[in-house]
Amino acid sequence: MSSDTKARIQAVARELFAQQGVRNTSLRQISERLGITKPALYYHFASRDDLVRSIVQPMVDDCERFVNACEPGIETRRLLEDYFDVIWKHREIIVMVVREMSTLAYLDLGRRMFEWRRVLIGLLIGPELTQEQQIRATVALGGLADCTVEYANLPLEEVKPAAVEAAAAALGLK
Repeated sequence: MSSDTKARIQAVARELFAQQGVRNTSLRQISERLGITKPALYYHFASRDDLVRSIVQPMVDDCERFVNACEPGIETRRLLEDYFDVIWKHREIIVMVVREMSTLAYLDLGRRMFEWRRVLIGLLIGPELTQEQQIRATVALGGLADCTVEYANLPLEEVKPAAVEAAAAALGLK
């Protein structure tokens, strides 16, 4: 029961944070939406910051796992498709971050995201990058992430093929 309540709190908070922003969402709003008391919410999360970290952490873990599991020589389209799958899974969190950039401070998210992107660019292009290749790879990966925000309400099967194709084109692939 306790873990079910915790998951329900996170789901409602994720939705409200994405709609209103972290700063504009109170724990009272979350508890009222759930029909629980604020003390019941505090039983599971000591603070709003604690709640935000608990929501962002799974995305951090999945992205770290993905980046660390990518092998040099991975086929470019496969890397783009797999990367899209990871970020699509966490699109609500990405929307939350884009809506309120201060969310990047949680778990040092901004630095980590740039680090992940640098590793993926190296895997896409290799260690000897020209400036143009680096720009193209940045556009490809950034474009994939932007699609998860801009088209978050569309079905995956409509967004993913077009997004991956556009990312591949940005890299100069046919």
